[in-house]
Amino acid sequence: MLFGRYRIAYIPDQLTVLLAGWLIFVCAALAGGQEPPRDELYGELAEAAQGLEQQSSLLKKLVLVVRPTVVHIEAEKKAGSNVRYDTSRTVEEAGSGVIIQRKGQNYVLTNRHVICHAALDKIKIRLADGREINPTRVWSDVGTDVGVMAVAEPGIVASRLGDSDHIEIGDFVVAVGSPFGLSHSVTYGIISAKGRRDLELGAEGVRYQNFLQTDAAINPGNSGGPLVNLRGQVVGINTAIASNSGGNEGIGFTIPINMVMIIADQLIETGTVVRAFLGVHLDSKYAQAKAVELGLPSARGARVTGVTAGSPAEQAELQVDDVIVEFNSVSVDDDNHLVNLVSLTPVDKEVQLKIIRKGHPQSIRIKVTNRSRFDPPS
Repeated sequence: MLFGRYRIAYIPDQLTVLLAGWLIFVCAALAGGQEPPRDELYGELAEAAQGLEQQSSLLKKLVLVVRPTVVHIEAEKKAGSNVRYDTSRTVEEAGSGVIIQRKGQNYVLTNRHVICHAALDKIKIRLADGREINPTRVWSDVGTDVGVMAVAEPGIVASRLGDSDHIEIGDFVVAVGSPFGLSHSVTYGIISAKGRRDLELGAEGVRYQNFLQTDAAINPGNSGGPLVNLRGQVVGINTAIASNSGGNEGIGFTIPINMVMIIADQLIETGTVVRAFLGVHLDSKYAQAKAVELGLPSARGARVTGVTAGSPAEQAELQVDDVIVEFNSVSVDDDNHLVNLVSLTPVDKEVQLKIIRKGHPQSIRIKVTNRSRFDPPS
């Protein structure tokens, strides 16, 4: 699934000073008609390079730790309605994945779009040491594009998971995957933004979005591979890029690992994902003018336009024009953010809402319920 161009070179402050001094020395020598001795130039270069070499050494160690946990995935699928004339044709989907361990068992995390509609024996997982294996079970969730595969191969290495809630804009990250089939390729960048939502992804879409954005180069084939922090911990699963050309332009999107694991753990334990339900209808066009009318200085939070009968929201007596500004101690950005927060909350958990009603703040305790009770039958 594809949807950019700026690369940033980072040089430590101390190294900047050394390089500046060296350049001044060289320019002064040249201006005076003297060429510095080559041995002296090499010595200056070696001294200036030490800072970058320390950074490079860190990245090399990181790659040594992470590489064995990353896999290349190939899935053979029926082309189906995507092929106009021959529906018996097959297509090859290539992507990446990362090995995790839950309760002593090994699994591979990836994107649903990499493995969906493919039989078990048509999914090939290539490990870092060259072994090829098939999964024993596969689960996926269309709402988040998370896929999980159980694997029984001995002697494989599981990754360590980080805490994506603590990641910040500007943090250094490394993406590992198989762009254009080139397995275990490594790229380096930063977290460019957080909380990206409203992206149009694929034919089936991704309903629940809360992407991290990175400028680490991500290309076709990186889907499902890990984004890791400088401690070698997985902080996200790479999913899509924004691109006019179909290749990397410095805008990649990653599902935060905390969100991935809420979905993956449910899939592993029960085979399905159960989502919580609050029971409010929300204003997708809520803007500044309406916020001022309701007594808020800006259009933060999610405005309620209706309440579902029999829902937790009705029982808690939420009202039209209430603005939900906080959900369980998390500030609510907008309606989509609230939908994500609710959907990732355990069913039957009691949470605290902070609302603005007629210009006055209020706190309400409310217990979310199972969304399937209110979803129309399919």
